[in-house]
Amino acid sequence: MNLPAFAVENRAFVYFAALVMAIAGVASFFGLGQLEDPEFAVKNAVISIRYPGASPEEVELEVTDRIEIAIQELPQLDNVESWSRPGESLVAVEIKDEFWADQLPQVWDEMRRKINDVQLLMPPGVEEPVISDDFGDVFGFQLAVVGDGFTAAELEGFAKLLRKELGVVKGVARADLWGVQQRAVHLDVSETQLAQLGLSDSSLESTLRQQNMVVDAGKVDVQDRRIRIAPTGEFRSPNEISELTVRPSLTDSLQNSGAGFVPERSSELIRIRDIGTVVEGYLEPPFTQMRFQGQPAIGISITNVPGANVVTVGEAIDRRLAELLPTLPVGIEVRRVHWMSDIVADAVDGFMISFAQAVAIVLIILTVFTGWRMSIIIGTALIMTILATFVVMGISGVDLQ
Repeated sequence: MNLPAFAVENRAFVYFAALVMAIAGVASFFGLGQLEDPEFAVKNAVISIRYPGASPEEVELEVTDRIEIAIQELPQLDNVESWSRPGESLVAVEIKDEFWADQLPQVWDEMRRKINDVQLLMPPGVEEPVISDDFGDVFGFQLAVVGDGFTAAELEGFAKLLRKELGVVKGVARADLWGVQQRAVHLDVSETQLAQLGLSDSSLESTLRQQNMVVDAGKVDVQDRRIRIAPTGEFRSPNEISELTVRPSLTDSLQNSGAGFVPERSSELIRIRDIGTVVEGYLEPPFTQMRFQGQPAIGISITNVPGANVVTVGEAIDRRLAELLPTLPVGIEVRRVHWMSDIVADAVDGFMISFAQAVAIVLIILTVFTGWRMSIIIGTALIMTILATFVVMGISGVDLQ
């Protein structure tokens, strides 16, 4: 009498374990990260530094060598290569394979600190280093902001607003703009007139640099209060630039005095508007430019956090866009260029359909040749194996790709 009771209890335990495994498997499946392709870490970085006006030899000696020596102090370094061009230095860094993706942020931070230390020793004229170490980021969502009748500056303003709002959506790691036109002020002058006045391009550059320079004017102590002195004179419009008085640079003054040259109108003030025109516009040619169906556009590239469910992230972005679009002016449209969540959702749906078809075929064949009881047992074991695999994937942090 004890044997049947034991068998009943054992059967109940099996049923309970199977139920728990089924629930855990289904929950693990919906909790898995879903991506189009597996994530991978790119263990390379590129440091770009501009040194306008310098020859390749000067760039090599004054910039590239110093950067290379600093980077070679990294114990994680595997290889470093450099290229010195007129006015530009490029340094490519490769980290050893033994360092995993979770260690790379610390490695890049250490590299940046060493570059910042060397930057203090750079000669005047060397610009801020541009360090690119995020080559592994995949932008799975791409939007295009278009607007008929809107200027590039207005499109940029709306694109920045959308980027700010979409960047805080749950599951979004970063949102970048692409195709933004860089604003610039164009100064067109006559070379002949500059030569007649004993001036050159360096005189204009020196004048603009000195006038628009941000400096600390100090503070004034008034009894128990300290008041900051804020000098005025910054440019607010192209007209203010055109009214600026041109001062001959030191190079022009030395050349003129050495040649015995006396420039025309030496006793008069020479303003920029007297020798050229100042027009506000955009940088030409543009560094990047985007068009969507023939219309000028600004792209918003969005990437998800590592291990996120891309389908869930895409749905969250869609909901936030639905809330933001009614607040935009009439004529501003946001179009999809690439949407990874749709591709992944179709792939997952295809997997589920194929899985259901495979199980159904197995059950039908087993029922025909072995009977329905055996087909149920084998079919259940097959399904439980797949569900157990989802549980192991969830515990191990393996995404569904």
